[in-house]
Amino acid sequence: MTPENKKLLERINAYAENVLGEIDPQKVPVSMQLEKLKPIMTEIAEEKGMTLEDLFILYMDLQTEASLATQKKLEDSLQDLNDGPDGGMPLLFR
Repeated sequence: MTPENKKLLERINAYAENVLGEIDPQKVPVSMQLEKLKPIMTEIAEEKGMTLEDLFILYMDLQTEASLATQKKLEDSLQDLNDGPDGGMPLLFR
């Protein structure tokens, strides 16, 4: 992810935290969540000379990329735990 895209994602996510608060993303339709983000998305789209639709697509792509990176870090950290000096074997079995 480019530094510019990272800043864009951070800006939208900071706005989302303020606007969406503590909603359950599993219960609130994505369309409703995106509608709440429309003001910041419109502002950024105008700044970047993009259509709102293109910015929505970029945002969804960046969110997916960030989510995959987070998942990879988690998997790597779990793998590091399993690859420790005792092979990750519980104390009970050592």
